[in-house]
Amino acid sequence: MADSSPIRRLSVVARRVPVTLGLITVLILCGVIGGGLWSPFSASSMYADVAYGLPAFAEGRWWTLVTGTFFVSAPWVYLAGVPAVAIMAFFEYRRGSRVTAVFFAGGQLFSVLASAGFLALASLLPWAWAQQQAVALDVGPSGGVFACIAGALALLPSPWRLRAWTVFIAILAVTFVYYGSLPDLEHVLAVSLVLAVDRSLRPQRVSVREQRLIAFVVVCGLGAFEILGYVAPMTGPFGSSAATSGSWIDVAINTAVVLVVATSLRRGRRWAWVVVLVYCLLNVLLVLAVIGLLIAVGLSGIEAEIDTDVTSVLASSVLWVVASVYVVLVRGAFRARPRAALGDAPAPTLDDVKTELRASGGGTLSWMTTWDGMSHARFGRGIVAYQRRSGVALALGDPLGPDADRAATVRRFIERSEAAGLAPCFFSAGGATSAAVPPDWRRIVVADDTVVDLPGLQFTGKAWGAVRTSLNRAQREGMTFRLTRLADEPWGVRQQLRAISESWVGDKGLPEMGFTLGTLHEASDPEVRLALAVSPAGDVDGFLSWLPVYGEGEVRGWTLDLMRRRDGGFGPVMEYLIGSSAQQFSAEGAQVMSLSGAPLAHEYPPDAGAIADLQTRMSDMLEPVYGFASLHRFKQKFHPRYETMYLLYRDEADLTRIGAALTRAFLPHATIRQFAAAGVELVRQER
Repeated sequence: MADSSPIRRLSVVARRVPVTLGLITVLILCGVIGGGLWSPFSASSMYADVAYGLPAFAEGRWWTLVTGTFFVSAPWVYLAGVPAVAIMAFFEYRRGSRVTAVFFAGGQLFSVLASAGFLALASLLPWAWAQQQAVALDVGPSGGVFACIAGALALLPSPWRLRAWTVFIAILAVTFVYYGSLPDLEHVLAVSLVLAVDRSLRPQRVSVREQRLIAFVVVCGLGAFEILGYVAPMTGPFGSSAATSGSWIDVAINTAVVLVVATSLRRGRRWAWVVVLVYCLLNVLLVLAVIGLLIAVGLSGIEAEIDTDVTSVLASSVLWVVASVYVVLVRGAFRARPRAALGDAPAPTLDDVKTELRASGGGTLSWMTTWDGMSHARFGRGIVAYQRRSGVALALGDPLGPDADRAATVRRFIERSEAAGLAPCFFSAGGATSAAVPPDWRRIVVADDTVVDLPGLQFTGKAWGAVRTSLNRAQREGMTFRLTRLADEPWGVRQQLRAISESWVGDKGLPEMGFTLGTLHEASDPEVRLALAVSPAGDVDGFLSWLPVYGEGEVRGWTLDLMRRRDGGFGPVMEYLIGSSAQQFSAEGAQVMSLSGAPLAHEYPPDAGAIADLQTRMSDMLEPVYGFASLHRFKQKFHPRYETMYLLYRDEADLTRIGAALTRAFLPHATIRQFAAAGVELVRQER
């Protein structure tokens, strides 16, 4: 029975795609009959009788509209057509056999007949390519299959629909303009028919960010096409050219300029849009001028006069003319002001942020939004703390302000970030913020916040044995616990704390991390408390820093930040410090104690998929340097409850920038040499 399950599923799928399976069957049968499965059918004696094209129709062989559809010109085309037929099957599975049959038949008939009609008129002009293709014959169902592919693209969700259309049109354009033949013309006409009827390509209806991304891809593609025109021969409608014709210096300069302009387009810069528009207009004028000269003196006459390969120049210019249509349609997307404030004016001061935090409360990470290096955007009473890194507006935690304003705050932060040419994302956000972002945003679990509820906390029972043992041992060895503030400690104690921290940092090979991980500088805040473990000799064996968690105008809990211990000191010093802190916080009436979240240490279910596998791999690699997983296991001794923390972002296209932004946010002072040394250490540990 287990073996029959896949067969049963295949039979269910097969019943849903009879048109595609029928086409495959007929193509194979015709390949056997005509020998096209093992030798070029174009060399067969049958070819002239079954192939379609303008010569066949002029001689009255109209049956070739049908017969030519089911033969293939060469054996390699069968293999090359497998992905195309697979997409056709997907289209039929989603839209049904009747719609697929209409798309296939309509696309095939229109592409063949329209190509013949176009060539009949174009061959009357002094156009060598049109005259050559007007006497050519062709076979194959590619016109109908390409129409079904175009129909399948319309089924993709946004934003992948526009992205797929962009790539598909780019492939059609380069194959037609640079290597155009009769089949390429048929493909262009079949897809044009679907675009005219289906109207699924509407770039003005996608987000501003998506319009910029597509403009970036288009301009980069045009730059790549220029390189292609330099290194490969051309046989398209604008004539033929040899490989490496033209100047490679011009190609190199153009490529560098294209990359700079394309990157600025992705960030929404107005000047880049103006540059592209001016370049497109110049190409329009160039195409018109070349066409006029071609009519007057011919291609050879022009190239003899100006010593330039007009074919590649004209092909590139035509592609830029096509791109100009898109550039004009999405002109409103390129008004970004890179230095513009993201929130309403005036921007909130640090005192404003703390006042709002105390008034409306916040999450366990909210006090980190007051640290140095954070910018703040105000939207009404809502405040978002963020950093600008690598073209990303990297928001930390949940927005501050009333819960009722959260959705509006999130929405306006996203809009302002995109208007400034930044990729918005939220790091270590909670479930409420996850629910407030647009429904098509992506979510990755980055950590579990470990929260201990303090009311009624008692370290009794077997489960608390490790914590209870550390407290009892500390009492026997004369250890002293003190909850204090850094400014209240004498100079000698402060020097010990600095020495412990510097020793810890020196062992890592990388500087202390930032963003969600503080240093002694952040611990010097008067509202941050320190937990000290002092030996009978007066030495500090370990210390913790606790950040306040506000709610309803008062401190309702504390979040663990720094954890440092002295080498050779009291063994279970961390269990002792956390346990003693929990007892005192509970006695003071605090509600929660957060042990914070260890990055890359989330416990995924078995079926979590590729993202879980990737983060597990990263956690294993970074464990020798920062010990995220071991820290997560240590915190389990205090039996916390877990609150999921997310990375919220628009889609996978932003992940490269977000990765770079997080790297710089966590390690803002790391040098290239330190990164390289840490990488060598990771490789050594991996081996």
